[in-house]
Amino acid sequence: MSSPAGELRAAATKLRALATAASDDSGSTNWHASRHFPELPDSTFTALWATGVRSLIGGGGGRGRPPGYVSAPVGDYIAALDPAVGLLFADWLDAAAVDAEQIGPAPHALAVARAINGGQS
Repeated sequence: MSSPAGELRAAATKLRALATAASDDSGSTNWHASRHFPELPDSTFTALWATGVRSLIGGGGGRGRPPGYVSAPVGDYIAALDPAVGLLFADWLDAAAVDAEQIGPAPHALAVARAINGGQS
């Protein structure tokens, strides 16, 4: 079994790798959702974008291609937790690992780490 600090560092490493790969693939660390019908908050016509770059959802509709949209709540959530936020969370988990060694693990940080690590310690 890994120590709490080890669990926190493992989650930071995993999250940093995932955020970096997503950023590299999309061309941006910042993502946003663009509602095509803002008066309909649960509209399925919400596109996800890598800021200043391109759409994150494949397809644009048309012959044999599904539209590249998600529901507004899903799009807003994904955009709120873009790679920039993932990198900040990874830094926080690294800092929590240092704290865990010095004063003991923060329960919420450890819970986040365990969720990222898939419940494995």
